[in-house]
Parts: sequence; C-alpha cells; structure tokens
Amino acid sequence: MIEYPDADRLMAGDLGMWLQEQAQTRADAIAQSWDRVWKAGMVLLPLAAFFLILVPFELGPKLWLCAIAFGGAWVWTQGPKREAKKRVKTGINEAIAGALGLQYHHDCEDSEAFETARAFALLPKHQKSDFEDLWEGETAGHAFTLHEAHLQERRGSGKNRRWVTVFRGAIVAIQFDQPFHGTTLLARNGQFKRFFGGSKDSIKLDGIELQRADMVSPQFEDRYDVYTSDPTEARWLIHPEYVERLMSLEHAFKGKNSAVVFTGGRMVLALESGNQFESGSLDPGADRAMVAQTIGQFSRIADLALTLNRIRPAEG
Repeated sequence: MIEYPDADRLMAGDLGMWLQEQAQTRADAIAQSWDRVWKAGMVLLPLAAFFLILVPFELGPKLWLCAIAFGGAWVWTQGPKREAKKRVKTGINEAIAGALGLQYHHDCEDSEAFETARAFALLPKHQKSDFEDLWEGETAGHAFTLHEAHLQERRGSGKNRRWVTVFRGAIVAIQFDQPFHGTTLLARNGQFKRFFGGSKDSIKLDGIELQRADMVSPQFEDRYDVYTSDPTEARWLIHPEYVERLMSLEHAFKGKNSAVVFTGGRMVLALESGNQFESGSLDPGADRAMVAQTIGQFSRIADLALTLNRIRPAEG
C-alpha cells in the first residue's frame, strides 16, 4: 500500500504557509472580479437597452446577440477568480504529488495511455478532447500516470447543434511487475453487439484479434464482457477482487462505464468519475478540507490501480 500524506501535516508545513500568503491574492482577485462586473454593467446595460428598443431588427436575434454579449462579459469578469483558483489548486496538488514522489502538472496534452484507451475502445467516440491534472512518476515501485480527460461529441442540427460531454474522468496507466503474454480487455457489457443481439464472439482492436471469454465470477457478467488473446492469462488478470473494487470505485465517484485493458506489460484504466482534484478555492477557510478531499480522490484511484499487482494466479 502507498503511504499517503496527511492533510494536517501538509497544512502545518510549507504548503500551509504558502496558502496563507495566497489569502490576500484571493481577496484581490474577488475584488478585481467585482470591479469588472461593475465596468461591464456600466457599458453593456445602456448599449443593450439602446439595441433592444431602438434598433429596427427582429426581437429573437436581438435577444440572442445580447445573451452572447453578456455571456462573454461574464467570462471576462470571472477571469481573476479563475486564475486565483488555478494557482491555489496547482500549489496544493504539487505539494501532494511531491509528498508522494510524483510530479503534478495542471495543464497537459493527451498521453500514450489515452491513445491506448482510445485504440482499445475504452472511451466513447468524440470530436473534441481536453486534458488536465497530470500526475506522473513512480508509485509503489511502478511507473504510474494519471490525468483527466473531458471528451465531447457534436450532436443535433441547426439551432440545436451543440457539444455534449460523453466522458469526463480519469485515464490511469500503471506498469506491472511482470509482462503480459497477451492482451485482455474488460469492456462494458454489450459494448460490442452482434447484429442480431448479444455480444460478439470476437473483435479486432489495434490490429489484435480478441476472443470473448467467460467472466471468472458470474455475478459480474451483466456489467462487463471480457475479450482476450490469452484466455488462461485473462482468468487471473480479471480477478473477482479487482472487479469488485472497480465497481466500488465507480460507486464512490458516482461514475459509470469504466473499462480496462491489459497490454504491453501495463494496465490502462478509463474511469468515468467526473471532474476530480479541484482543490482550488477562494475561501482560505476551506483549504484544509480541499487538501484532504484531493488526497482521498487520488488514493482511491491509485490503490485500485495497484490492486492487481498484489494478486497472483492461483497455485496449481
């Protein structure tokens, strides 16, 4: 097990001192945002009144244009608050990562783990992707990466055309103690459907032929389908203890649609868990609670990723 940092200990050290220094910065950010609200109102309200009353144009389009203008102004007014929260969040998460011997980056690009997750259909189809909150390094002797992904798909047509979130959660990769002989996929139940119903007997992903295998425990068959190139190896990789913890983790994060692939000596997990690690707050009184929350979120995901490295195939 990983020894996770204690929130009170972190707050009593350099992190707590740094957060105290950020109290005035956050207060200034709030004041600056309110100043921008006042300035935007002074400019936009008279212009909007003039536009709506005196400009000879249809009311519907005028209301849309006003809504866009006020929406853009609101984004501008909240800029100082966003920057202050991002600064605090980054400082907190860097301190937690440092205590774990990891590195943390707020902004990041897609990763090799994400490309693997996409190649093996762990993620839904999407046209737009954003990434943040990268944790990387070595944990409990294993190379480890975790970052968040926000995936969106364009849906609808005409005025109803919009971006819809199809996945928001964690992409996790961890190296195993020993290499795999094959590739094993723990997919969502019914994800690969036959034309006439039921799950396909075989699929091909990333150039690898995978055959459907029975779940080790029948109680999970209505939740996942197993596809593998090595049925013997799959029987101990997809261990009931692991599947049970995976479902418990989903429940803890109020998530769904998790999926896992074991390939190339590592495990890649896509866990729909919402937006995690949001430790930045404009209220200094909430700092300790935010630190504890982030440690808890990270520990639950990391512990799950390490579970299989503690499971070994049964003797004989």
